[in-house]
Amino acid sequence: MKALLVRLSAIGDVVHTLPVLAALRDHGWATAWLVEPLARPLLLGNPALGELIEAPAARAFTLGGARRALREARRARADAALDLQGLWKSAGWARLSGAGRVIGFARRWRREPSSAVLMSERVAPAPEPVHVIDKNLALLRALGIEATGRREFPLPALDVEAADVDRRLGELGLGSFAILNPGGGWKSKLWPPERFGAVARGLRDRGLETLVTWGPGEDALADRVVAASDGAARRCFATTLREYVALARRARVVVAADTGPMHLAAAVGTPVVALFGPTDPARNGPFSPEDEVVRRVPACAPCHRRACPVHDGVMDGIAADEVLAAAWRRLSKRSA
Repeated sequence: MKALLVRLSAIGDVVHTLPVLAALRDHGWATAWLVEPLARPLLLGNPALGELIEAPAARAFTLGGARRALREARRARADAALDLQGLWKSAGWARLSGAGRVIGFARRWRREPSSAVLMSERVAPAPEPVHVIDKNLALLRALGIEATGRREFPLPALDVEAADVDRRLGELGLGSFAILNPGGGWKSKLWPPERFGAVARGLRDRGLETLVTWGPGEDALADRVVAASDGAARRCFATTLREYVALARRARVVVAADTGPMHLAAAVGTPVVALFGPTDPARNGPFSPEDEVVRRVPACAPCHRRACPVHDGVMDGIAADEVLAAAWRRLSKRSA
């Protein structure tokens, strides 16, 4: 039997779908995955995945690219297509793949509820709040697989990336360090860079150096953290997505908001301090009971609107001393 996973983006959401891939593998299913280019590096060469199909990104959509992806999806000859995104675009890909069964979430659990009409089978996860990982795993019940609670994240071998990261850390003279990641997708979920700088100063006072990681278009944001740190933080060298995974594995702790870098750190077992506002950590947060969550809860919570007059600015209510204390608690747990 063969399953086609349709989870196109974003980084954190693809990470939260990896346990589905692991469960399918362990139950003897062959797999293919349809994904957009940004998250593709997490799946390229993934030992748990049989076929990788690249879908055109929404911002770079071309008819030729769509036709190519559709040909590959149909060539996969999946017995079941799993729409793990709950959007019209993901539902459309799943339906057009030619799979005999098209399985997705029921209306209530979809980002775009009316897209459920394209599903041949609809699954209702357990009553909310439920972590998004378990929501994804609930789709497997339609295939006779019960995997709720599973937290396994198969990733490709990163030997080359790890060696390069080790070389560059050696050039910086860094052994033990923390990662501060100030960037991410939604402006309303981000914490002020000046507060990250204050955390870096506090960690330095306790003997721990910090690296400020950044993604495309976030270099100026990283520089603001470094400038606010009074020399306590260093801007990290540029990393690919796969290099970031290797780097996160070497960090003592990662401090980040509800963003892809935080979810990747949690997936590889790095201690995490997660900063939350409009979104719900019970649904999206780190899943280790030892990880720390610092949150300010707006009246609209949980809210998944990128811009909202109710929750805009709520992250400013989180104090640097509060995050520093959480980081120290998390480091103490690891030491114990």
